[in-house]
Amino acid sequence: MRIITLNSETDFDGWRTAARALALNDVKPSDVTWRVADDAPELFEPTNLPLEPPHGTFNVPAKFIELAEIAILHRNRERFALLYRLLWRLRQNHDLLAIATDPDVAEATAMAKAARCDEHRMHALVRFREVGREQKSHFVAWFEPEHHIVELAAPFFARRFADMPWSILTPDVCAHWDGYIVSITPGVATGEAPPPDRLEETWRRYCACIFNPARLKVQAMRNEMPRKYWRNPPEASSINPLLECTGRTASAMIVNAATEPQKRREPIGASDKANEMPRKQADDIETLREEAADCRACHLYKHATQTVFGEGRQTARIMLVGEQPGDKEDIAGKPFVGPAGQMLDRALEEAGIDRRKVYVTNAVKHFKFVPRGKIRLHQKPNTPEIKACRQWYERELAAIKPDLVVAMGATAAQSVFGKITPINKNRGRTIGLDDGTQALVTVHPSYLLRLPDAESKAREYQRFVQDLKIAAEALRKSARAA
Repeated sequence: MRIITLNSETDFDGWRTAARALALNDVKPSDVTWRVADDAPELFEPTNLPLEPPHGTFNVPAKFIELAEIAILHRNRERFALLYRLLWRLRQNHDLLAIATDPDVAEATAMAKAARCDEHRMHALVRFREVGREQKSHFVAWFEPEHHIVELAAPFFARRFADMPWSILTPDVCAHWDGYIVSITPGVATGEAPPPDRLEETWRRYCACIFNPARLKVQAMRNEMPRKYWRNPPEASSINPLLECTGRTASAMIVNAATEPQKRREPIGASDKANEMPRKQADDIETLREEAADCRACHLYKHATQTVFGEGRQTARIMLVGEQPGDKEDIAGKPFVGPAGQMLDRALEEAGIDRRKVYVTNAVKHFKFVPRGKIRLHQKPNTPEIKACRQWYERELAAIKPDLVVAMGATAAQSVFGKITPINKNRGRTIGLDDGTQALVTVHPSYLLRLPDAESKAREYQRFVQDLKIAAEALRKSARAA
């Protein structure tokens, strides 16, 4: 009898090495006992015979390795023996995995599917709670996985929440992210779960708002989110009350449903009446700056020093839109005062544009970064952050009423056009916006600073200046036409 002891419940490399050695020594699956290092030994444990150094080699389908890596995460205590049995049989029948009705193949496939499903639930149901505030905050979540999938699921959270330190506590193992790497530590008891925080009620209200009784399928919901998971997410406390009032709410929706189709709304400018409607009084820039100082539309305000609003003349005919403030701008509270700002000043001068006569702002008004020791590295704003901040750009645009908007960088272009807009495909020409304003797309000055060699920097800098010259020429044509 061979006794193989693995280092942990998820020790795939250890299982793979031992399984290969066993197979090359012609050790039958029935002659192997698998266990994990933490398991208590049996009272009358058989003598473990040493393996001969393996000689030779053999191959198995890559599909089996992929299957085994996930199936071994299942909590079934017989999974190691099952996978070795499959490996043993694959040496004789290389196409075994294609037989879906084979009992061993079916069981291993079902275990892998269950582990993947549990990984998906972890991605969907983990709810972080904030411990501490502002710069010293740490985000902690409690989750009870059905299988050993924490290490498998952790990289998702590192990508999704890269800019915040977090810990996911479970009874098996705990995953931690410090902004650099994911680390794994032993599991903890239920009592270590984080206490409720100030966002609990927000989750419950969100759940109530998106709940649609007319489309409710209780069994499907329970299959996706079994009751064992209900005790952890904050919004779970709302599930039973919402289910209880489903019938009444659905009936009320039917009674209050519209009996006539809504009239089609005329687009603005489609009729003389629409053109005659008085426009809303535009905001004053100083008023906007004061309002934006307290903006909480997205989470970026938590770590930024301050809101960095636009700056320049309210009568400016050119509005320059960058991506987001950098480290220098975040500290100074003014846009384009750092290295990228110096590059912009030089290019504007060469293009014949006086910066003092333009309005300069950013699509996103708070600095998004990842700390690296004493350095704060820029992070590109994502679409929800751009959308949350677009209200300020729209109100700035209404207040300035420029003849031309210059979008510098992909984030700025997305804000100006309201959608993802490629730079190289659209630069070199002016594009009309819906309100009649002309727009020009170019690169952000910081792009020029990141180029690796002097030759490419010089070449791309001249292209940037040429784009700004197009802006200057467009203004001259506009002035002559006026």
